[in-house]
Amino acid sequence: MRHRHVLVLAALFASCPVVASAQDAPVVATVADVGGNAATPATSISPATTDGDAAPADATTAASAAGDTTAVAPGRPLRMPSMASLVTSLRGDLRQTASVDNAVIMLTASASAALIHPYDYRITEYFSSSPTLATVLGPGKVLGGFAVQFGGAWVTYGIGRALKHERAAVVGADLVRAQLVNTVFTQGLKLSVNRTRPDGTDWSFPSGHASGTFANAAVLHRHFGWKVGAPAYAVATYVAASRLQANRHFASDVIFGAGVGLISGRAVTVGRGAQRFAVGPMAVPGGGAGISFTRID
Repeated sequence: MRHRHVLVLAALFASCPVVASAQDAPVVATVADVGGNAATPATSISPATTDGDAAPADATTAASAAGDTTAVAPGRPLRMPSMASLVTSLRGDLRQTASVDNAVIMLTASASAALIHPYDYRITEYFSSSPTLATVLGPGKVLGGFAVQFGGAWVTYGIGRALKHERAAVVGADLVRAQLVNTVFTQGLKLSVNRTRPDGTDWSFPSGHASGTFANAAVLHRHFGWKVGAPAYAVATYVAASRLQANRHFASDVIFGAGVGLISGRAVTVGRGAQRFAVGPMAVPGGGAGISFTRID
C-alpha cells in the first residue's frame, strides 16, 4: 500500500464537538487528508462571543450559554467530596449524560465514525507499518492506560483529601466520577458490539484508551478553561493515534471513543467553570477528518 502523508495526526480522531452556539467560529482548525493528498492546516482567528460580544456575567449565565442547567457561583467555597459520594453519584452522573449538547456530540461522533469507516483498514495499516510513528507514538499505550488515567484521578483526589485542599479534591473527584461513567459506557459497548480488532482480538469498539483520556480532558477543560483544556485534548488525541499505530484499533473506534469520553467528562462537571472553548469536527471531501477549537469568551 502506498503510504499516505499525514501531517497532522490529531485531525484523524477528535471529531466529537462540544457545541456552545450555532454561530461560534473556529479559532484553530487542522485538517488531515487520508485520501492520498498531503494535509494542510487551516487557521482562523475569530474568537466566538456570546450575544453582545460580552462574556456571561456570572457562572449561572455562563452555564446556560453552554447548555448547562446548574452552575457554581464564582467564589463559592467548594465542599470536600467524600469517598462514598464518588460511587453514590454514579446514577445521577449517568442521567446527566442525557442532554441536548451531549446528544449532538454523540450524533457527530457517530456520523464522523461512519464517514471514516471506509478508510479504517488503510489508516490503521499506514500507522502500524511506520517505524517512525512507532517511536513517536509508543508511549501512548501507557499514557492512555487504565492505570494512568483512572489511577491518576484517584491520586489527585487522594492528595486533595490528605492536604485538605478542596479544589484539588473536587477536581480529583470529578476525574474519578468521569472515569466511572466512561467505564460503564465503554465496557458496555465493547461487550455488546464485540468488534474484532485489527490484530484479530476482541472488543475493538470503542477505544477505551481514547474514551478515558478524552473524559479526563473534558473534566480539566471544564475546571480550568481552554488553556488547560487544549493541551489535555492534544494528549488525548495523541493517545488515540497511538492505538492505531499499535494495531489495536480502527479510526472509527477512537473517534467514537472520543465522543463517549467527552460526554462522560461533561456529565460530571455540569456548571463547572465560566470560560470554555468548543471542540468540533471538520469533514473534508475525499475522506479527510479534522478538529477545530472554538474559544468562547
